[in-house]
Amino acid sequence: MSNNPSVKKVLILHTGGTLGMWKNPEGVYEPKKGHLRELMKAMPELKAPRDPIPEFDLFELDELLDSSAMTPKNWQEIAHAICTGCQQCAGFVVLHGTDTMAYTASALSFLLRDLDRPVIMTGSQIPLQESRTDAREHLLTSMILAAGSRLPEVCIYFHGDILRGNRTTKIDAGGYDAFASPNYPPLGRVGVRIEIETDAVGPHPRAGRTTSVVPAAPPGETFPVGTFRIYPGVDPGPIERMIPPGPEGFGLVLETFGAGNAPEKRLRPVLERAIAEGVVVVNVTQCLKGTVNLGLYAAGSWMEKIGVTSGIDMTPEAAVTKLFWLLRLYPGREDADKIRDLMPRNLRGELTDRRSFKA
Repeated sequence: MSNNPSVKKVLILHTGGTLGMWKNPEGVYEPKKGHLRELMKAMPELKAPRDPIPEFDLFELDELLDSSAMTPKNWQEIAHAICTGCQQCAGFVVLHGTDTMAYTASALSFLLRDLDRPVIMTGSQIPLQESRTDAREHLLTSMILAAGSRLPEVCIYFHGDILRGNRTTKIDAGGYDAFASPNYPPLGRVGVRIEIETDAVGPHPRAGRTTSVVPAAPPGETFPVGTFRIYPGVDPGPIERMIPPGPEGFGLVLETFGAGNAPEKRLRPVLERAIAEGVVVVNVTQCLKGTVNLGLYAAGSWMEKIGVTSGIDMTPEAAVTKLFWLLRLYPGREDADKIRDLMPRNLRGELTDRRSFKA
């Protein structure tokens, strides 16, 4: 680490994903340990970093993953690496595959308490080793943002947009403009200049707070949350089969029509039984933009009456990871009412609500 106090060093956490992949002998892309480090050594911008490119350390996870293989255990590993580096680094860049980047960004926003510096997640649609790649600009700009911006939250930087991580969803599998924040404005935009929308950025934690990870660790690879997308003529049987027996907490995220609507005759009996057994059921809309409003239509109000919780305008990714996190804080089915109270509250900027709570 540099002895120059003006140098703002960043930690780059490489988790896998397209940006650092190589093309194997079969002609398909996959993660490879050490490959990204060699590519970065050849980048002239990084051979002798100078303003605005900061000094950096590159840390690779023990196992590099295509992001489709990410689990809550990996979220915890990333969160703990960030906490460990908080005393030495001005900010962090998390290199991650795009497929589940919005899930990891949302999870980190809940796992990291009192975050006071930038965590910039990025990736690419084309690997860094290719000539027509978007990876180079994403990597360099994310490093600059991690070192020099006042962004005390988990963000996704992609194709010129700085987005709140737990408001972001992937919208394009093949285009450069792969991510959007449908229900919250960008935190900033990058063009010739980097423009931060300070009114959209979350507040810094109170002085004296230290970034920490909550909860300490999930047991193994378990994930006590199910998701179910409502469709015309829906069969409720799969909902019943996905709910495990026993006292451990379980949550279900329903992706419903429009403002939170679903067919009462088909779903009410199974949802009433689940809620009576201590399952937390959260309603989010299938629509890319907008909010759940269970008081607007009879097709939605019946769910509010039986105890289904509104997800307001959370993305499905934020709802799933928030529910996972709360079930780790309050793991028994006897804690269901506590979780039902917290899900529609704004804890980390993940939904539009004037109330706030610091877990």
